[in-house]
Amino acid sequence: MSPIISARGVHRWYGHGPDAFHAVRGIDLDVQAGEVFALLGTNGAGKTSTLDLLEGLSTADDGTIAVFGLHPVRDRRAIRPDIGIMLQSGGLPAELTVAETLQMWRGTCTHPTTIDDVLTKVHLTDRADVRVGSLSGGEQRRVDLACALLGQPKLLFLDEPTTGLDPENRRATWQLLADLKASGVTMVLTTHYLDEAEELADRIAIMHGGRIRREGTLRDIVADHPATISFDHPGLTLPQLSAVQINAGARVEIKTHHLQAHLLELLSWARDNHLILDGLTARAASLESVFLDVADEPGDDATTAQPTVDNTIGALS
Repeated sequence: MSPIISARGVHRWYGHGPDAFHAVRGIDLDVQAGEVFALLGTNGAGKTSTLDLLEGLSTADDGTIAVFGLHPVRDRRAIRPDIGIMLQSGGLPAELTVAETLQMWRGTCTHPTTIDDVLTKVHLTDRADVRVGSLSGGEQRRVDLACALLGQPKLLFLDEPTTGLDPENRRATWQLLADLKASGVTMVLTTHYLDEAEELADRIAIMHGGRIRREGTLRDIVADHPATISFDHPGLTLPQLSAVQINAGARVEIKTHHLQAHLLELLSWARDNHLILDGLTARAASLESVFLDVADEPGDDATTAQPTVDNTIGALS
């Protein structure tokens, strides 16, 4: 089955000439029907620019993108009825009530659901008659989500959907998104909350410096990443552990792909030397540890010549 979204060799520049900023540097990605795909990245990594390209809000300078097998900009009229978009900042009119805002937005949808339906889903039924400008930041984000859901989308783009939400409403939003996934909705998600990506995403891509540096399931991403053992330096010569990286400062940090075996060896050494390892922690590889390692990778400052013909992006066959 063809993916809902396919991108190959996609580039995006801002500006022209030698001072142009190369925001997206030849990325490839696929999003399959019914999955949640999380696009993560360091600040300035290019993830929002990538999202704009996939949504058809801007045109790539090189490469190919297809959404439902169609060009996201040229075929926007055909694609748009089946897409819901929750932008990072909604910018809704502050003077309208929540119900009025949704009624206005509903008029732009091809096959909308009811206002009561989306208000119930985002837990804002009791705020329907409140002006948007009087809502809290978290409540405004829920109005943004309600607008994205009004058209009953098959493909939903979510840019930082739970920013500003309290823990209770954040969990409620997670459940709502899980229910949408169960109903067959495909989602592309960006978030700064790594636990959100772990909870919701089937596959994850991590961007840095305009490129995708890691991609796959959570298991795939952490599979080749070492676990970490750390403790305060005991003041003795440390044991020799095979195939590990040991940073022996005031606090010792050991990177290992064999956490259980090396932790047992370390604890046996401490017992034999009548030591207590103060501040001992042992952490398996996690999305956070992989993300931080990606963030520490050197950026790619190499420039690639801009295409001589702009807007070369087209639908994939």
